[in-house]
Amino acid sequence: MIGVVSYLTFFSTVVAILAIAVLGLNLQWGNTGLFNGGVVAFFGAGGYGTLILGGTAQPDHLGGFELAYPLALVGGVLVAACLAWIVGMLTLRLRHDYLAIATFGVAVAFESLVRNAEWLAGGAKGLRGFERPLQAALGGGGFTYNLIFLGFVLSLLSIVYLFLDHLIRSPFGRLLRAIREDETAARSLGKTPQSVRLTAFVTGSSIIGLAGGLYATFYAFMSPQDVLPILTFQIWAMLIVGGAGNNKGALTGALLIWGGWTASGWALSRFAPVDFQLYAGTVQFILIGLIIVGMLLWRPQGLLPERLVVSQSARDPGRNNN
Repeated sequence: MIGVVSYLTFFSTVVAILAIAVLGLNLQWGNTGLFNGGVVAFFGAGGYGTLILGGTAQPDHLGGFELAYPLALVGGVLVAACLAWIVGMLTLRLRHDYLAIATFGVAVAFESLVRNAEWLAGGAKGLRGFERPLQAALGGGGFTYNLIFLGFVLSLLSIVYLFLDHLIRSPFGRLLRAIREDETAARSLGKTPQSVRLTAFVTGSSIIGLAGGLYATFYAFMSPQDVLPILTFQIWAMLIVGGAGNNKGALTGALLIWGGWTASGWALSRFAPVDFQLYAGTVQFILIGLIIVGMLLWRPQGLLPERLVVSQSARDPGRNNN
């Protein structure tokens, strides 16, 4: 029984971390219409930034600043935000598939950088030497530590969710949707779509970077294997299945897709022939692709479609005439 609870704690922690990343992507795509194909670059920037700033000194790569965990985590978010600002300034004039290709190229370049620049991020060996928060105080971690860290991640997920929920209900959120639907019309009303798109892109990427920092913290390790393109497709699948433009859909999609990914890996390792198990990872990649294509054909709006927020004056136009 304890083993089952321990695994569910681990599973829930990973789902909550990925849900934060999906919420960041939802702000970009679901609310603003920005096709970010480089999600994993900002996820990795947050993770690597956190480990470099909060890790102990290592002889073969940058780091050893040993900042307090909150400062290291915030620093990782700022690294992701800075990368997003640079990428946004260079690419946000592009539209749709061109933007997707450009940002996907950024993700590939980021993975190549951390894999080959050993002096910066440990190369293929990855980054270690990070003391997990509260680990010493809790006697080396264990089940109690994992429960406390799950509570911490869920708290941050709640904060991000409430922040984004307030944001999309605000005038700025309505502006995001106006730019998503018709940028020319928004510009004719005196708005500046370029700066608004950049703000949404940086904010969403910062949230994705926060997820990366939590992920690196949870494992106390990060390597190029954690920033492969498949993670981008997983997070996109979560958003598409749950429902773009709906924060509840983002949470639902994260739970369903990660649950399906985990269950398929377990089923393949348990029931597939031994020779076939060599291709289990490939089968899972195909599964993600089939889920994305299937949802786009069957229910493109997702399981929980976007619900537009209607102001009170719009519900009752007569109030403005009295």
